[in-house]
Amino acid sequence: MARVDVQGLSVTYEGVDRRVGALNALDLAIADGEPIAIIGPSGCGKSTLLLAVAGLVAPTSGSVRVGGEPVAGPRLHTALILQDFGLLPWKTVMHNAALGLEIRHVPAPERARRVAEALARVGLAEFAGAYPGELSGGMRQRLAVARALALEADLLLMDEPLSALDALTREDLQGLLLDIWRQRGHTSVLVTHSIEEAVYLGRRVVVLTPRPGRVAAIVENPEMGDDDFRDTPAFYERCAELRRLLAAEGAFGEGAS
Repeated sequence: MARVDVQGLSVTYEGVDRRVGALNALDLAIADGEPIAIIGPSGCGKSTLLLAVAGLVAPTSGSVRVGGEPVAGPRLHTALILQDFGLLPWKTVMHNAALGLEIRHVPAPERARRVAEALARVGLAEFAGAYPGELSGGMRQRLAVARALALEADLLLMDEPLSALDALTREDLQGLLLDIWRQRGHTSVLVTHSIEEAVYLGRRVVVLTPRPGRVAAIVENPEMGDDDFRDTPAFYERCAELRRLLAAEGAFGEGAS
């Protein structure tokens, strides 16, 4: 079970001569198996929220629970995909995909099985012996997804994972992430700056206020996952609704309508 409960979460970073509040008394509940997207103005604490759920940032106050258990550090069944892929250039595709399993001391035969299945799932089986420098940007992102898949995680956290990709590759990988969620039914939290991506991959879209971030609105998006959803009036209406909410939060700067 990977239900996520965030209650009164505040995170303040201590600088040399000042304190910066990233999140302020944020409440959020995510059901087991639910895919949500988080969007908001730049610097509003989206990534901090994700890292707190991952157990990589400690709350200043409030709490984070996953599956009813307090998050006090990295969790074995949580996978995190970052914007910069997090790949080791001196390791092959196979070894990069296995890195999380090695850290968790998964036995070698089980590790090999999981990695082979994950690489096949993302279309990289024939590149198992290649190095990250030999891959395109889209292939490197597929490798980051494969590493998360190999963990067989019940909670997948993604911080702007597709932002560096061209539009066609980005759309292709959005489809891959959706297919994987349909197959596995894991809980998914996506941080993104893209309104369209948030609507395509979030059953609910959480809009944060400017820093220190808290929940400004939650947009229900029940059609997410339907075939051809991207081409429906509901998709465009949801995007327009989010654009209005983000404009109200100042996400587009002065002069936004």
